[in-house]
Amino acid sequence: MRIIGGKHKGRKIRAPKHLPARPTKDVTKEALFNALQSRYFLNEISALDLFTGTGNIALEFASRGATRVTAVDKHRDSVRFVEKTARELDLPIKAVRSDVKEYLQYPPDQPFDVVFMDPPYALTAEELRALADAVFERGFVAPGGMLVIEHHKGVRLDDHPRHVRTKTYGHSALSFFE
Repeated sequence: MRIIGGKHKGRKIRAPKHLPARPTKDVTKEALFNALQSRYFLNEISALDLFTGTGNIALEFASRGATRVTAVDKHRDSVRFVEKTARELDLPIKAVRSDVKEYLQYPPDQPFDVVFMDPPYALTAEELRALADAVFERGFVAPGGMLVIEHHKGVRLDDHPRHVRTKTYGHSALSFFE
């Protein structure tokens, strides 16, 4: 895994092999950040990375200058790895150990401009829609902000009322919600 933009562009990150995570591939990550850069100044936004795993996306947001980055995962080793990596790279990431469904039960202190979610591909479209609903209903997305869900390309989320578009990259897809 590597950081593809910002102050740590090109930096390779070696995550422990035992982490229960599937890092976002570079082509998908590049497409995500190209889409976000066309809408936001990344050094002026806040970002929430749900199901952070290796912290791949949180690290990318922080490297690109996001003002506030929170990374959430239920696995202790994932949270420790994200904290350690952020400290080593001097990146302002707050890592939170929590089950995402539980984390979404309570409104945030401040909403986020971008919420990124990369849940296990085993989740159904119905489960992903419920997570998207929780993100919006509990006020995690700031006005003018968006939710992006990475999921298997075979899962369709275009019937969600906040769905804007979906783009596929290999076996993965990015669905955008406003």
